[in-house]
Amino acid sequence: MEKLTKQEEDVMMLFWQLGKACYIREVMDIYPEPKPPYTSVASTVKNLERKGYLKSTAKGVSYLYNIKISKDKYRSTFMQTWVKDYFHDSYRQMVSFFAKEQAISADDLREILKEIEKGK
Repeated sequence: MEKLTKQEEDVMMLFWQLGKACYIREVMDIYPEPKPPYTSVASTVKNLERKGYLKSTAKGVSYLYNIKISKDKYRSTFMQTWVKDYFHDSYRQMVSFFAKEQAISADDLREILKEIEKGK
């Protein structure tokens, strides 16, 4: 799975938010202000299609775009790569980092441990 640029990720988040096949105009309708030009979004959508995140179907003079990669799949792949690149493939180091940075509390860690125990 090819990495997305910030602009590509922003547009893909809107497709995931819509959660259905849609036209670029529908994405533009929910794009937060300040909205980029339509042509910029259309170019980004074409890049997303080239990278395999979207698939288009011609509908008259427009194209309907379907999501090919789910948000969960993207998040999973992105997080695995991120942990590998920044924490030497160690989730323990990642959690330790956030604990030291006080970005995660002891209570949060206890809740996570409960969830892990439930999952076993």
